[in-house]
Amino acid sequence: MRVAVVGALTMVLAAACMERPADVLTTTAPVPLPTAVGPVPGPHDSSSPPANPFAEDRAAAGQGRRLFNRFNCSGCHGDHGGGGMGPSLRDVDWLYGNGDAQIFSSITEGRAHGMPTWGPKLSPDQTWQLVTYLKSLRTPLEPQPPD
Repeated sequence: MRVAVVGALTMVLAAACMERPADVLTTTAPVPLPTAVGPVPGPHDSSSPPANPFAEDRAAAGQGRRLFNRFNCSGCHGDHGGGGMGPSLRDVDWLYGNGDAQIFSSITEGRAHGMPTWGPKLSPDQTWQLVTYLKSLRTPLEPQPPD
């Protein structure tokens, strides 16, 4: 008798495990594939890089300095780009390159380990002005150099 009770109980429990609760929907939709949340950092094509339309323009460097402060770049890179949580922008060795087009790419597309993508927030002219400001660091063209 004991074996019959255990057998019956096992069958009832097994049947209960196979039933779906009424609040769970059954779907035949495919499982979504993981996708990137935003643009993947780095250059997307191998065409020749555009030239900076504001290269060595003192007024554009000043506007770039204002943008640097307005968008809180100094929060990571320091007030005059000397570094902090983010890398120094005053030195000559840059991980992703210190050419105008490379800096433009780093700003617009972001970089791994903390540099956000600013392309959706800045116009190309604003980005070039930021590039001009960054390239002016350590030069006589630098607006408001550190004391």
